[in-house]
Amino acid sequence: MARPTMAQDIERRIKELILGRRLGPGDPLPTEAELMDLFSAGRVSVREALKALQAVNVVEIRRGFGTFVGSLSLSPFAEGLAFRAAVRQRQGEPGLLELMKVREALETGLVSAVTAGVPAEDLAVLRGLVATMEAEAADGGRVARTTDRAFHLALYASLDNHLLSEVLDAFWAAMDRVREDVDDGHQDPSVTCSQHHEIVEAVAAADGARAVRAMRTHFDGIRNRLEPQSASVSESVSV
Repeated sequence: MARPTMAQDIERRIKELILGRRLGPGDPLPTEAELMDLFSAGRVSVREALKALQAVNVVEIRRGFGTFVGSLSLSPFAEGLAFRAAVRQRQGEPGLLELMKVREALETGLVSAVTAGVPAEDLAVLRGLVATMEAEAADGGRVARTTDRAFHLALYASLDNHLLSEVLDAFWAAMDRVREDVDDGHQDPSVTCSQHHEIVEAVAAADGARAVRAMRTHFDGIRNRLEPQSASVSESVSV
């Protein structure tokens, strides 16, 4: 294993500093000069470490104001997923299908937990989104991806797991990024609406097994449209 560079060691120590001082997003970090003294390091190494951490949202450098703990968002993770999948897709490999399968594993593994006690207000939001899908399908013959995305994020709101929401949204962002490079195809909007309606009704009935079946049926349709085009980079689907 290659030995860490000075900058990489400073990256690690800055992370430890954030944890040790219990800092959160937006909290100020020591100045560049203070970090140099604290780590007995040169300016170049400290700046290199800060720039690397800024690239993954661990720190935020505000010119003229200082350095702060970053947003810690998963956007770099999403971009990395998207880039990997896009490269594989362009090489004729099933990059988009792979992303879909990971997302399927997450959602089918979690949807039964939602049925344990979804609040009435969350059900109202989900039913409202299905109604929006139906209106979009009737008006333009296509369910907007923003509505579909909002549905899947709202579905797990009752689990009150911020990391889960970020991870699921990262997969959506990655899949959207890959689809920018390929032609767009769409599922029958009436099927999309009916599948989402069934998911909501299963959740409303507190029937975990039914909810899992409904989610698997939804992903079966996506998979069936993706698998025949695994060797082609000129087709895609609405998920």
